[in-house]
Amino acid sequence: MEKKKILVSMYSMHIGGAERSLIGLLESFDYSVYEVDLFLYRHEGEFLSFIPNEVNLLPAIKQYTTFERPIKDIVKEGHIYLGCARILAKLKAKIKNRGLQNDQGTYKQMQYTWNYSMLGLPNIEKKYDVAVSFLGPHNFILDKVKAKTKLGWNHTDYFRAVNPDKYLDEEMWSRLDYIVNVSQDSEESFLKVFPNLGHKTITMENIISSKFVRDQSDEEIEDEMPDDGSIKICSVGRFCDAKGFDMAVIACKKLVELGYDIKWYIVGYGADENYIKQLIIENNISEKFILLGKKINPYPYMKRCDIYCQPSRYEGKAVTVREAQILGKPVIITNYPTAKSQLENGVDGYICELSVKGIVDGIEKLCKDVELLNSVASNSRTRDYGNKIEMNKLYSLIG
Repeated sequence: MEKKKILVSMYSMHIGGAERSLIGLLESFDYSVYEVDLFLYRHEGEFLSFIPNEVNLLPAIKQYTTFERPIKDIVKEGHIYLGCARILAKLKAKIKNRGLQNDQGTYKQMQYTWNYSMLGLPNIEKKYDVAVSFLGPHNFILDKVKAKTKLGWNHTDYFRAVNPDKYLDEEMWSRLDYIVNVSQDSEESFLKVFPNLGHKTITMENIISSKFVRDQSDEEIEDEMPDDGSIKICSVGRFCDAKGFDMAVIACKKLVELGYDIKWYIVGYGADENYIKQLIIENNISEKFILLGKKINPYPYMKRCDIYCQPSRYEGKAVTVREAQILGKPVIITNYPTAKSQLENGVDGYICELSVKGIVDGIEKLCKDVELLNSVASNSRTRDYGNKIEMNKLYSLIG
């Protein structure tokens, strides 16, 4: 029987939750049935080496490498049309995004970039049975790929996290055959914005390999997280408003003032890193709130901590929380809108109020209530968080 031909598209393989989820998806395909091509707009990123050997990584196409790179660089390379499209998109987004924080306008600017760039981007000539766009906007598979079935992923709490040009987004989503959400709460959030698209939506959780997470966690990192008797808290994510690390800094300061000997370690990078560094200095907790930087492998740091904390303002479904649970860590998350789909409160994790005070109270509770701390850690260790069965949902769509 001839294999089904599938194309998966992604920007790059830099460290991030969506990228880790993509690796989980690619590892889970039945390659005796499916032939999978991966098209990366840029052949960059620490996760490139994790792409399974069975996947055919398509050659980079110069025009697509211009996304998320400085405009001056792409103009110097001769991409004049695409440079002008980027400038126009940036100007329009600036007008539309007045009064918003920087990261709230990022998606809208990317929408305009795709919209204005389409005429300058080449088509993919090969024909596919299925085209999958793993990170939006999804214009590429809609306009540049020939496929019988087209799917686009939604990784976030769309109602609160995304500030789109609704007209452009509704047109885009409505042209897809299926819209894949990473949790039930994410789907409900998406449908608050586009209730007319319910017939296209499905929920499919991020694919996580428990064995991979555990195997990768054995790396020795004692020099970076010394066993000094302190309570070690760990968080992993991008430095942006959504992840709430600014609240974590203030919460750490208050916990120190309450007399707790804690060290809070952050694994990550991002646009707000200098802002977080300044907050740390202003609150005089440089020895307590420690930025470890970008790490290809965050799992040893998760494994070594006493408590894993996700202080987010919103999430779709945080991959890092599930990974910490796989490692048997007591997990505390803020009560962001999709939190209840992330864990069972008081059983395999703890949900605190979404505020600095909530984070402080939650960490205090776990520190004082040793029985609760041990219970949620024990329940996490004994639960099976591997979910390759989720692939059956995808197979049912693509045949």
